[in-house]
Amino acid sequence: MDASIADGRAAGIGRLAKSTLRERIAERLRAAILAGDIAPGSSLTETALSARFDVSRGPLREALRQLVDEGLLVTVPYTGTHVASLSVEDVREIFSLRTTLEIFAFDQVWDRRDDDFRAELLRRNRVLIATIDAGDDRASISAELAVHGLVYEAGGHKLLQHAWQGLCGRLQLYWAAHHRAHGRRGPRRDSHDSYIAAALGDDLAALRSEITDHMRRGVEVTERFLRDAGLANVGKKGDMT
Repeated sequence: MDASIADGRAAGIGRLAKSTLRERIAERLRAAILAGDIAPGSSLTETALSARFDVSRGPLREALRQLVDEGLLVTVPYTGTHVASLSVEDVREIFSLRTTLEIFAFDQVWDRRDDDFRAELLRRNRVLIATIDAGDDRASISAELAVHGLVYEAGGHKLLQHAWQGLCGRLQLYWAAHHRAHGRRGPRRDSHDSYIAAALGDDLAALRSEITDHMRRGVEVTERFLRDAGLANVGKKGDMT
């Protein structure tokens, strides 16, 4: 075999392994954040994380950048990297922004919902229900993001998609806190029934109303949970320093 080909294959395998390691680190860190093991506002240091995961700093830095892009982590110059905070005000802002974005997204696609859109929305909801039945909280959060994300994908509005992606990290923190507030692993099994029905129906005004109601449900309980847990502002418990 030509040496250059062999070297190229070896280099390719190396890059794949590095990417896989980054993903594994990101997934473990994401899981710790969403489980509340690392609290919102906690500062993170490469030294502590490198020791915790027994990895070198190269793939660790890549994993941290990935979670920054997802919105779960925030990097502040001269301060460092920390888990995004989740204050009562954050919850209110998430609610108001999500409501506006999702109504706008459906306005864009309403007359273009075809059989493929309907089938895919139902499929994603079945996946969500399966994760709820399995008691897999992290998987249910991903599945719920996928359910709500379909309308943004279908619209093809790039700035709207960018706004949605920028919201997803905080939204995952919100849902994790929301589930803990209700003492369950994932949303209620029937939590999206009326949303799915309205999204597939013929009444746009009813869909807009359902989105508003859907977003509002549970917000007060989550706010109370954040206050009771001492996380109503920045939350500095569990620093990884």
